Amino acid sequence: MTNRNAAVTSSVGFIGYGGIAQDAIAALRPAGATIAIVGALCRPGREAKARAALPGIDIVQSLGDLLARRPKVVAEVAGQSAVAEYGPDVLHHGIDLLVISIGALAEPKLLARLKAAAEQGGGRLLLPAGAIGGIDAIAAMRLGGLNMVRYRSRKPPVAWRGSPAEKVADLDKLTSRTVLYRGTAGEAALLYPQNANVAAAVALAGIGFEATEVELVADPEAPGNVHEIEAEGAAGRFAIQLQGKPSRTNPKTSALAALSVARALINLEAAVVI
Repeated sequence: MTNRNAAVTSSVGFIGYGGIAQDAIAALRPAGATIAIVGALCRPGREAKARAALPGIDIVQSLGDLLARRPKVVAEVAGQSAVAEYGPDVLHHGIDLLVISIGALAEPKLLARLKAAAEQGGGRLLLPAGAIGGIDAIAAMRLGGLNMVRYRSRKPPVAWRGSPAEKVADLDKLTSRTVLYRGTAGEAALLYPQNANVAAAVALAGIGFEATEVELVADPEAPGNVHEIEAEGAAGRFAIQLQGKPSRTNPKTSALAALSVARALINLEAAVVI
């Protein structure tokens, strides 16, 4: 994708410095995009760790310091709690907020706060596709009427550690595919904040959190983080499967999630957006 003008620069601030931030920034550097990363926010006391993780990036400890660097967009890559803590203030300042922890929006009151802040401040809430494809098709099908949307996440047992899955199954001893959760996208996104952000993205693109069916599966034979979507409506029916490799820094997250963030940021100044 070529840029409209090599002199045009989109200034970006990051909230977070973990694996997604590291991978997204690494993807931006060779992409040919004129993107200036003005800073990354970390919590007080974690500056040294953040600087080691993001060499060459200005590390700040408060949202005020990050916004003082006048980013055009702030990219949240720090988890669902960061969306609630910082999101409304970013939007109130008229700055676009790109959210990768989309599962946070399953909380109705938070979603309402973010919408209100965006309307009052003039910033936009930007939601990248994350670790899955087909979001564009679901959103388009919704305009003609959707009858059913179903999402299944199938990951190796190690990817479910540190989640409620540990109360459902002995992850270290699984020998066959085991369903950890079956229910709605809204409940899944809040119960599994590090694993089910895709469920939230699918729900928001389609028929909503309560109508979107979700199944979360631990599978010792899974070739990676496997995402499956089925959708049916007036425009037709489709089913896709994406086998994503886990992030090099976090097995709970697909590597594609960080690349999705990078793509969304590149599109901010691209002459051709796809």
